[in-house]
Order: sequence, then structure tokens, then C-alpha cells
Amino acid sequence: MEQKMVKELLLQSLEHERGGMKIYQTALKCAQNEELKEEWQKYLEQTERHVEVLQNVCSQMQLDAEEQTPGRKIVHDMGTAYVAAMEAALGAGDPEAAQCIAAECVTLAEHTDHMNWELIGEVAKHMTGADGKALKEAHKEVEDQEDEHYYHSRGWLRELSLKSLGLKAVLPPPEEKKHVKTAIGAARAQASAHKR
Repeated sequence: MEQKMVKELLLQSLEHERGGMKIYQTALKCAQNEELKEEWQKYLEQTERHVEVLQNVCSQMQLDAEEQTPGRKIVHDMGTAYVAAMEAALGAGDPEAAQCIAAECVTLAEHTDHMNWELIGEVAKHMTGADGKALKEAHKEVEDQEDEHYYHSRGWLRELSLKSLGLKAVLPPPEEKKHVKTAIGAARAQASAHKR
């Protein structure tokens, strides 16, 4: 395994989780739907814990959690762009549109989180010793939450977008009601809500 790239993955993942906190804080300002607010508040709290988990992993692996790399700066800038997009949407004066923009930004961010934790899980499978144990424990704690964040966020984005188009929407989305945590589950939930 390329240890330099493992370190980069962990540092970028940490940066992404930190940015995720700001994304959720801003998204909460955009949320109009009370159930969505509850969901995003829960995800914000879990994301705060994910930051702690990754900081602990860095410490256990003797990595400097504050080391700046070019890739990490890009991750930071992307998070900042999502926050700026939501703030611009809020300033435009259309609360429903701002909520949709926030749902899109959250979903895009959660897609990256989901991929990062999948990669961390793969790295953990191939790493031994104390470092492997630290990664395995972190992955075990966070992976299911990240799956939920991603699939539920996609559902919220889809249903809010359908509503904004004047089409039938199911709120909260079926992914939420069915506690979906897999791609197959998400596909089944979506199909059950929008049978033709």
C-alpha cells in the first residue's frame, strides 16, 4: 500500500468532515421542512463525532492532523464553495429554492464522505497492527452512519426537487421511512414511492 496516499486519504477525509460541519450548519439555516431540520441536526452531531474519530486515528497513526497538503486545500475550498452556494441561495429570497440548493450541497458532500469511508474500509482490510486496528474501529463506528447520510440525503434531494417541479413528492422520503443504508435499499425505496 502507498502510505503517502493513505495519509492523504485520512487528511482529506478529516478536512471533508470538518467542512461537513459547516455545510450542515448552513444547511440548517436553509431547511424549511421540520423533519429535514431534525435529520440534518442529527447528521451535524454525527459529523462532529466523525471529526473526533479521524483526529483520533491520526493521533494513533502518528500523523499530524493539521498538516496541510495541496489535496487537503482543494477539499477545504470545495466545502467553502458549498457553504457559499447555500448562503447565496438564502440571500436570493426564495426559501424553497434555498432548501433545494442546501439538499443538493449536502448530497454532493455526503457522496464524497461515503466514498472516503468506503476507501478507509478497504485500507483497513489490508493494514495490520495498531494502525489497522485503529482504522477498523473507526470504520466500524462511522460507516453505517455515512451510508444513511448519503442515501437519505439523495432521497431528500429527489423529493424536494420533485415538489419544486410541481410533481408528486413523498416527504419525508421513503429512504427515511425505511431506514435505508444500502444502494439496493435506496433503489427499492424510490421505486415503491414513485410507481407509475
